[in-house]
Amino acid sequence: MSHDADRVWSVTEHLESILGQLSPLEPIELQLLDAQGCVLVGDVTVPTSLPPFANSSMDGYAVRVADVKAATPEHPAVLEVIGDVAAGSGELPTVRPGQAARIMTGAPLPPGAEAVVPVEWTDGGTGQGPADTMAAFSTDPAGSGGEVLVYQGAEAGQYVRAPGSDVGAGELALSAGTVLGPSQIALLAAIGCPTVTVRPRPRVVVVSTGSELVPPGEPLAPGRIHDSNSFALTAAAVEAGAVAYRVGAVPDEVETLRAAIEDQFSRADVIVTSGGVSVGAYDVVKEALSSLGEAFGEGADDAGHVEFRKLAMQPGKPQGFGRIGPDRIPLLALPGNPVSAYVSFELFVRPVIRTLMGVAPVHRDVVRAVCTQAIDRSPEGKRQFLRGRYDKRSGTVTPVGGSASHLVKALAHADALIVVPEEVTSVAAGSDVEVISLG
Repeated sequence: MSHDADRVWSVTEHLESILGQLSPLEPIELQLLDAQGCVLVGDVTVPTSLPPFANSSMDGYAVRVADVKAATPEHPAVLEVIGDVAAGSGELPTVRPGQAARIMTGAPLPPGAEAVVPVEWTDGGTGQGPADTMAAFSTDPAGSGGEVLVYQGAEAGQYVRAPGSDVGAGELALSAGTVLGPSQIALLAAIGCPTVTVRPRPRVVVVSTGSELVPPGEPLAPGRIHDSNSFALTAAAVEAGAVAYRVGAVPDEVETLRAAIEDQFSRADVIVTSGGVSVGAYDVVKEALSSLGEAFGEGADDAGHVEFRKLAMQPGKPQGFGRIGPDRIPLLALPGNPVSAYVSFELFVRPVIRTLMGVAPVHRDVVRAVCTQAIDRSPEGKRQFLRGRYDKRSGTVTPVGGSASHLVKALAHADALIVVPEEVTSVAAGSDVEVISLG
């Protein structure tokens, strides 16, 4: 428990005290597909030029420029077709004066050839003019010994991908700190990297507490509500970049909660709980985590420490943070009201995930916007976070719903948080406000 229970912490103080205890996860080497969403630890340079050889960017004919330079529809160049070159071909025919090789997209440019004329510029080897050349080209290989009519000239290098035209050997492919998505993984595969060293995505375990909570899909008995927090927080953790595990609702029983948390030690880099952190008679998170020595170790120092704090913010006044278990796993205890839990996640848990990933930025983008409606009342001495809709084009933000922390519908229609500072008790329509973008 806190050694200064009466102290009221600012949002900034609480966040700084959390992040100051954390550092990025240790790097590991992963297969490419396992590294998606992870952060690259070191720079990656290109070992071999991409593409490694000159190849065709079109289906057509590999030719010498001099042979087709004067070609026109009225006076086509007539070339001997000496063979086919497909993608992956090893042995290549040499194109000599008056000759052409039929070539497919991605196939290596054969010796002697200087350009590729698309099949649409030829008769496809049919001798019947340019009409329907694609069909003839794809279904009736010319082979060697045939002829092709070329109706348009080509310049040197036309429709040829030069070696290194994508990226050259020794160049920087990806820099440290890059989050690996599909296109980055494609580049790593293209330059021949089977594995990559990254900081892993943090594993976040979400536990919601409350005997009143029922999973979606089950009928509601009197006094019961559906558990939304565990779903919202798990989804938010995934969106932040984590691998998330939803434990679901745990009843208001101290030993059951302790066991549920202890069960997650082996698979968690972060544990997030919601509910049970205020001053109610059944707020079991405080009780369960206040005697960690009995539950998780031989003494409180061995088991870690969780401190519960009062923050000068609305919603989300009660918060808890500590590091527990033998590996000192960060645990963030959030309030149970849905809006309070989500706002707390955005302000505190998301930066924790991003810090463990070693990725910047840690925080959401903050912008200034004109508030289209008045905010009549904001509690003095507390930083208020109101849901809003932000219009980037007009630079305006409109409050959505009220300040109550149970309004899930309003949260679902918001894409920003309007920040009202501690010293401000009302905001006039048309005032400039700080906005945290959630998009």
